[in-house]
Amino acid sequence: MSRGASALLEGARERFANRDYYGALLCLDDEAAGEHGWADVFHLRGVCFSLLDRHAEAVAAFDRAIAINPRYLEAHLHRALALTALGREAEAAAAFAAARESVGPDVAGLSAPIAARLANEHAKLGELYAEAGAVQDAVREYRRASELGPAYLDLRLRLARLLMESGNPLEARDELSAILVTRPDWVEARVQLGLARHLAGDTAGARETWRRCLEDAPGLDRVAAYLAMVDRIPE
Repeated sequence: MSRGASALLEGARERFANRDYYGALLCLDDEAAGEHGWADVFHLRGVCFSLLDRHAEAVAAFDRAIAINPRYLEAHLHRALALTALGREAEAAAAFAAARESVGPDVAGLSAPIAARLANEHAKLGELYAEAGAVQDAVREYRRASELGPAYLDLRLRLARLLMESGNPLEARDELSAILVTRPDWVEARVQLGLARHLAGDTAGARETWRRCLEDAPGLDRVAAYLAMVDRIPE
């Protein structure tokens, strides 16, 4: 998770802890959630909606979280509860079954729930290193987080960004390409892939990647600026 997204989520969690669910949602509005695209952001939005009895919006938020991280156990469970509140019993039963299946097999000799917890702890430690400017240490922690939680695409995206910060755009490119095999519709991952290609000296590849981003999500000013930059570079 980027430093900006981490701060945004932390602020929302503080408001949530004080039962200020509307305030938490203000921190995690549609624009912010869409920009950062983190599973935890959408999950917390869903929980806030549920506690405000806005269950249909909660289901939509949990769907977004699960699309990013299909093994997000809490998101599956909370989605099932929201569906139950809406009286959609058959869908709720399927959601509870999906929650059981999301536990998954052991990872690195650890049970899936333990591996997931450790992955998140490594990510938190990695973020502390990143905030201190120790990028290589942050990369190390996020590598371990990604090994323990390979289905946590948000952690792998953060790893790719850190790899670029550490001067390793080629490995970042490979990581982002692998992420997009799993989730080809994730625009933010594709934006970052374009950046990795540009930093690796592949101007044509970056241009092609960003043009596809604008086809999938017109109006992304940041991507338009990137394209304007590379369009000044001869093919």
